[in-house]
Amino acid sequence: MTDYHNASTEQWLQWDKDHIWHPYSSMLTPAKMVPVISAKGIRLTLADGKELIDGMSSWWSAIHGYNHPSLNAAANAQLSDMSHVMFGGITHPAAAALGKRLVDLTPAELSKVFISDSGSVAVEVAIKMALQYWYSIGNQNKTRLLALRNGYHGDTFGAMATCDPVTGMHHLFTKVLPAHLFADAPRTAFGESASDDDMAQITDLLEQHHGELAAVIVEPIVQGAGGMRFYSGDYLRKLRTLCDKFDVLLIHDEIATGFGRTGKLFACEHANISPDIMCVGKALTGGYLSLAATLCSDRIADGICNGEAGVFMHGPTFMGNPLACSIANASIDLLLADDWQSNIQRIERILKKELAAASPLKSVTEVRCLGAIGVIELKDNVDMASIQARFIAKGIWMRPFGKLVYTMPPYIISDDDLVYLCQQIVAAVAEEE
Repeated sequence: MTDYHNASTEQWLQWDKDHIWHPYSSMLTPAKMVPVISAKGIRLTLADGKELIDGMSSWWSAIHGYNHPSLNAAANAQLSDMSHVMFGGITHPAAAALGKRLVDLTPAELSKVFISDSGSVAVEVAIKMALQYWYSIGNQNKTRLLALRNGYHGDTFGAMATCDPVTGMHHLFTKVLPAHLFADAPRTAFGESASDDDMAQITDLLEQHHGELAAVIVEPIVQGAGGMRFYSGDYLRKLRTLCDKFDVLLIHDEIATGFGRTGKLFACEHANISPDIMCVGKALTGGYLSLAATLCSDRIADGICNGEAGVFMHGPTFMGNPLACSIANASIDLLLADDWQSNIQRIERILKKELAAASPLKSVTEVRCLGAIGVIELKDNVDMASIQARFIAKGIWMRPFGKLVYTMPPYIISDDDLVYLCQQIVAAVAEEE
């Protein structure tokens, strides 16, 4: 038996190096891993006792920070009953309550909830819903999707096929992925009216291909891993109108944007529209456990269930996990119990003020902020190893990618800690010059 509790830091780091494949990493030249042994509030504690302010919210999910008493209590209470039970033929209070809560919080048209175990799976479910809907109502021609350049929807195969083939990081798999259609990324900035020119290409694609298109899938307002781009709510409004005109479903991937990150509870609220299908995840459990959900309208659910199969053809083993659902309910309660909108506005003000100091740097193309998202876009790709070492030396945890140094801090971060985080980000970027 491997007793990791009594192993030295050197021992378990060596086990990790020898056997563990980390995301987007090489087993031949593995990157040096940062050994975290505990986390509380907004701080990660390393094996040597050093503390880092987490500027990433664990890939955007730990909105309440770590070791939160309310979320811990929810987890412990659920553990005393059961940590898991299959969802086939069985239900439980935590899942039922979560489904009702999500329906209450999202646009009124979204009335049905499929609970899954990760964001990528939520996207897979959304795609299958759209495809099965059209098949079920007798239209077998609608088998393709329309997505946006610079979009990113996950790493599983259905999701990969809707990511930008270049910026989506999946070009190696192009020959085995379904061939979907892609429109140019929106060029209209957040807060501005989308021009006819900006809508022209996606309008043409819908007009030409609507007979074979099951759905359009987009990340509303913020394109995340494809470039941290912010775009116009008016673009979304016009896209909703186009989808209605050409009888194509609209899928919103709110996995990164949901639960307040952009300043609205869900990013679609910036456009005051509803998609036909919506995916949520990441912050759903406050970063405690992997959980996601795909919501749809009665139209979609009724169409599928009146069709040939009579049921939706999907069912993950850990669907509706009680432990994750209980924590998700507590996380939503925690978010809504506070004046979360004012809090996000506070974070946005500080991000805008402090990150602006990076604008004059020669290496910087643009600084942009929206809600609790701050982005410094560089002219060249960062040297990940060197810049991350500087971040750690300055007492912060950041995970840039490509030309983007960005932060999505936990919502509980104090003014002083956020100012410090931003100042150290700017200082580290300045040292890149």
